Amino acid sequence: MKQIILVLSILLVTTTSSSAKSSYRSGYVSNYHLHKIFNRVKRTSDVSQYALSNAFNYYEKNRYRKHLSPNYIAIADYTKLATTKRLYIINLHNGRVYRHKVAHGRNSGAMGGRVWRASNRMNSFQTPTGFFKVGRREGLTSSKRYRYLGIEGLEWKNRNAKKRDILLHTAKYVKWGGRSGGCFAIEPKDKKAVFSRLKTALLYSYVGF
Repeated sequence: MKQIILVLSILLVTTTSSSAKSSYRSGYVSNYHLHKIFNRVKRTSDVSQYALSNAFNYYEKNRYRKHLSPNYIAIADYTKLATTKRLYIINLHNGRVYRHKVAHGRNSGAMGGRVWRASNRMNSFQTPTGFFKVGRREGLTSSKRYRYLGIEGLEWKNRNAKKRDILLHTAKYVKWGGRSGGCFAIEPKDKKAVFSRLKTALLYSYVGF
């Protein structure tokens, strides 16, 4: 009897692991709850599925090592127009998705358009790419008085995010599809909803190329 129970347990674990793994383009998913949330968002949201896969894979592999928030992750899907709500904030407990407008850099594309160029170089005034961690402490910029949270680059290619002064900040121009200097700018009215959810969260900047 004990041997039968052991065999059934092994089969259950193997089946669950295989199912979770098949939901992603690459990588092994060990957390069954994240697997369910991923599938729920995939079914109910129009966020790029490739970006969604990348974000969940990175989060699963790095959430403890990078001390990422257990509550939310965010994807800035720059394959979509600036006049649309292309910042997707995903609740990791129930799969609910909150959407907001987010600006791109002035050298990355036209006002109201999508991103055609992106860069992590200094003084490029282009949208940075890759995985970032949002800071915890709120601040106020000295020149334009923007409310902001800091941004930390988590990859070698975007490790200079702090030197570039890349921030998650508020700006009125976001409403009509205006552009930033490369920062993740949001509408002032969304400040409370976005800041409260994204402190220490993973932010993935996806440009589609």
